[in-house]
Amino acid sequence: MLELSRQVKIPDHEIEMQAVRAQGAGGQNVNKVATAIHLRFDIRASSLPEGFKEKLLALGDQRISRDGVVIIKAQSHRTQERNRAEAMARLKALIKSVMYAPKKRVATRPSKGAKQRRLDSKKQRGRHKALRGKVEDSR
Repeated sequence: MLELSRQVKIPDHEIEMQAVRAQGAGGQNVNKVATAIHLRFDIRASSLPEGFKEKLLALGDQRISRDGVVIIKAQSHRTQERNRAEAMARLKALIKSVMYAPKKRVATRPSKGAKQRRLDSKKQRGRHKALRGKVEDSR
């Protein structure tokens, strides 16, 4: 059971995990031990609330296929258990990213003093740069 919040939980039968061989160098063990984990989670067939499903499907995430299946491959650890935990953590982070709406930005305006300080610093900088001009010979 993957618990996202008190109200939202994903049962284990909705998450499919398969052990596969990891890629890359690994010495003598690499060809005989399946330590990497392929996690598959079908968004449309899941028990997630409809709002979460829509937000997940609208994400432009490369881990979500056109069919609405999240595919995560975890292979950074040497043990199957740690890769399994990492895959679950990544799925949890992906779903949690759509659970909360971002806070609305409140538009503000700079104060008169802030505007004046900005203009003063621009004038000061302009005077400083003007001193870089050619120096005339006074002979």
